[in-house]
Amino acid sequence: MTENETEQPSRWTRVKDRWKHWREGLRRRPRVDFFYRIAVAVVGLVVLGLGVLAIPYPGPGWAIVFIGLGILATEFEWAHRLLGYARERYDQVMDWFHRQPAIVQILGGLLTALVVFTTLWLLGAVDWAGELFGVEHGWLDSPLGFGSS
Repeated sequence: MTENETEQPSRWTRVKDRWKHWREGLRRRPRVDFFYRIAVAVVGLVVLGLGVLAIPYPGPGWAIVFIGLGILATEFEWAHRLLGYARERYDQVMDWFHRQPAIVQILGGLLTALVVFTTLWLLGAVDWAGELFGVEHGWLDSPLGFGSS
């Protein structure tokens, strides 16, 4: 690297510096800062809640949980600590799960599939999918009444 390249801050550093400057401006205005923190809390909790709901389903459930905690961690120290703890525990559990015998991993997959099927059944999606294919059985109907015609 040349001397000029080492002296100039990276693009990411410039973005972080602009963000800090903007955030400090908000902190100097208590009312605006209060509403900003409320907005961050609402958005973070909504994303976190969606992530928790998505955990048993195929896809990025845990990633969404971590994004929600990351949003909250930008303003709340408790969320920052929880994010670190959750990441560590997630890694430990996944390492443990991958060290288990194949039968345990298969049973874990079957349990996950059962949770997914049960929630889809409760929400009426199983009955709806059955109707799409011309299959109509009473046991496909949601006991909660969702999806009923």
